[in-house]
Amino acid sequence: MALMNAIAIITAAELASDLAGENPPVLLDVRWQLSVAKAAGAPAFDGRAAYEAGHLPGAVFVDLDADLAGPAGAAGRHPLPDVASFGAVMRRAGVSADRDVVVYDGGQGWAAARTWWMLRWTGHPSVRVLDGGLAVWEGPLETATPSPEPGTFEPAPGAVALLDADGAAALARTGTLLDARAAERYRGDVEPIDRVGGHIPGAVSAPTTENVAGDGRFLPAEELASRFKSLGASGGSDAVGVYCGSGVSGAHEVLALAVAGIDAALYVGSWSEWSSDESRPVATGPDPQ
Repeated sequence: MALMNAIAIITAAELASDLAGENPPVLLDVRWQLSVAKAAGAPAFDGRAAYEAGHLPGAVFVDLDADLAGPAGAAGRHPLPDVASFGAVMRRAGVSADRDVVVYDGGQGWAAARTWWMLRWTGHPSVRVLDGGLAVWEGPLETATPSPEPGTFEPAPGAVALLDADGAAALARTGTLLDARAAERYRGDVEPIDRVGGHIPGAVSAPTTENVAGDGRFLPAEELASRFKSLGASGGSDAVGVYCGSGVSGAHEVLALAVAGIDAALYVGSWSEWSSDESRPVATGPDPQ
């Protein structure tokens, strides 16, 4: 599998320069928020409404739940989408393999990272995430919905590593499996969404929120590399994997690892899939085991 460190992020200043150039990138707006309130029946965050209120000029809205995931079920809350349908969405957004893509969200980075990972997994060679998202953009916004020229991107899954439940369980024993959720969910102190709290036995707590500064931008690559090394993930020949609740914040940790120069596999089903199967073991407390 190819290392996913092919310039994984882009600054707002760099993006402004690229947009003013002769071959501007395709822009994808993927605003989304994990809503605990939604799990309780309250209305979820409306990413499309946020997009329509103002977005980067030329950006096309992508719906994480509808376009970047299949129906929720036994495979988790955000399982992989139908690949052909995903490809069609990307082509409608103007994505082609020979044109750069830049993805952004409201600033948290999770949804943008999921899009980045999906495009990388399906073989797109040049995808970057706007570091800090819309929150750090100082340029103009627009409300018009663009009609881009259709792209030609044809997804070819398998370009980067993917884990299933059995693979994640094995990696927790033979390599380093990082749990990107909040530490209290890892320990099992609370579980606001899934059937049971805790973590995959052998997994190491590594909240992805600790990979960014207060403004949502990633810490410097050297700091990230040092953090991951302290957690047992230094790259090289040692395999590294990541999971979270449903393969969204985990993608953000995979992106942070890429910034640090470390290749990592994503367990897309994550805790929402693992915990739904009562036959799978659950560890609690701060100890990985």
